[in-house]
This record gives sequence, structure tokens and C-alpha cells, in this order.
Amino acid sequence: MFEGFLSPVIIEQAPTHEQPETDFSSIRVQQQAKRALEIAAAGGHHTLLIGPPGYGKSMLASAFSSIMSDLAQEEALEVYSLYHLAREKQGMTLRPPYRQPHHSASAISFIGGGTYPKPGEISLAHRVILFLDELGEFSRKTLDMLRQPMESGEVTISRVKQTVSYPASFTLIAATNPCPCGYYGSHERYCTCSSKQVTNYQLKVSGPILERLDFVLSLQSS
Repeated sequence: MFEGFLSPVIIEQAPTHEQPETDFSSIRVQQQAKRALEIAAAGGHHTLLIGPPGYGKSMLASAFSSIMSDLAQEEALEVYSLYHLAREKQGMTLRPPYRQPHHSASAISFIGGGTYPKPGEISLAHRVILFLDELGEFSRKTLDMLRQPMESGEVTISRVKQTVSYPASFTLIAATNPCPCGYYGSHERYCTCSSKQVTNYQLKVSGPILERLDFVLSLQSS
């Protein structure tokens, strides 16, 4: 009875969250990376794209949603409920939305919490896509917050008066330059960074996070 009531609600309402502008099939470059992302979409694998500016990292990530399978009705309801708890507008839809928090986002907006705890970005990406662009610009503290949800599929927020847990089983797609200037290892432009700058930039992603990534793809010039 409940399922029969839910079906027309999901199908008839259009999604209100931003959808990717690029269709995955229209991308004609980075064929090896495309193949890896197709596998990632099928299996829900976490993926890191590394390459200089202009190599198509953001384009591939923004088109990733277009090859994701539709959500089941129960999953769509779960996603909608999290948006409702966070007081964010999101229509009922079977198509998976994606979240793209900025690297300057606060810890509370990223992980969730507040005086009256509510889901953060990683919970709003539950069963869908969490896209972290310019991964090297995120603070190491913020990135380390991903360790628990990437392992357990949920995030626990402890406060003085209460402890709450929200689901956070997402597919992580991250993109980063290899160094602060972006051109370390490039055959097209010289890198202006010192070796220490390159090392510090790359070490922002800790070992435990790298161990939870299924694919680390170095994009080449097309």
C-alpha cells in the first residue's frame, strides 16, 4: 500500500537540485579515465582524478551522474528524507543528485552538526555522489573527517546533550592538481613549485584516505 502511494510521487515530480550539464557519452577525451569511471559507477568505487588544469577532471566528474543507475524507490525516499532534515530543497526523484561542497566549507557544513544537529554534505551525498573538486585545497582536518563514513557508511555526531548518527554511504569522486601551480609533471608548462611545496600539497590527502580510494587516475594530455 505504501509503495503504491509512493511511486507516482517520485515519478511525477522533477528534481530541484542541480543536475550535471554534460552527458558522459559526449566526452571524447580521456578514454581510459572514462572506462575507469564506468566501472566506478557500476560498483560504487571511490575515485581520485589527478592532472593539470584543462585535462578534463571537472568535466568527467560533473558528467558522472549521467551514468549512475536510478535509485530504488526506498533509496530515493531515504535521500529525500535527509534533504528534508537539512532543510534543503530537493524534489523526489529517482535520478541521483550530486553534492559539490567548496573547499572553504566549514567542518559543520561538511560533516554535519550544529546546536540542533542536522545532516552535512557527506550525508546529503548518501547513495549518490560526493564531488570534491580541488582536493588539495581542502584542509587535512576536513579530509580526515571522511575516514569514518568511507569505512562504515555513516557519520556519528556527538554533542553534550545528544549523539546522532546519519547515513553517509556515498560514491566519492575527487579531482586535484598535482601541485599548487598545477603543472608538476606536465609536458606543456613548467612547474613553478618547490619540491617542498609539491610534497606538502600532496600530503594533504592522508594515507588512510588513499587506502580507501579504489581508483587513483593520473590524466594525460589528449
